[in-house]
Amino acid sequence: MKIKFLLLGLLLVCNWQLFAQSYGAPYASVECLNVELDGSITVRVTGFGRNRLDAKEQARKNAVYNVIFKGVKIANKNSAISRPLLYDVNAEEKYETFVNAFFADGGKYLEFTSMEDRRAFSNKKEKGGKQVEWSITLRVLRPQLCQYLIEQNIIKEK
Repeated sequence: MKIKFLLLGLLLVCNWQLFAQSYGAPYASVECLNVELDGSITVRVTGFGRNRLDAKEQARKNAVYNVIFKGVKIANKNSAISRPLLYDVNAEEKYETFVNAFFADGGKYLEFTSMEDRRAFSNKKEKGGKQVEWSITLRVLRPQLCQYLIEQNIIKEK
């Protein structure tokens, strides 16, 4: 009987782990710290990677991904910033070729992030097993990103 429960628990954990790994950015930790007057937002975001550089790049991707597809919540506020730029159902699949090129390593997404708000010793590193978790503070240039998506005919002009 104990073996059945153990196997069932192991099966559930494995299935949950496969589900969590199949989707990257939606499970990333993204916290809005400040909204600038120009519409850009300062966020604290976490990324995972083989080393520090991979984890930092993944954190930048996660920040931009969440601004486009998921929105970034501002604590205790209902704001336009918290809404995603793309409302389309299955937008990631619909614009798959654009998304793949945009989020490629060293891709266009880098133009819409800024490290201006970075403070000394604000990066946080945790190492667990084979992956490094890295948290950084960065600014996402939301208005410029929105304009770029309009130019690429991904979203319609308002």
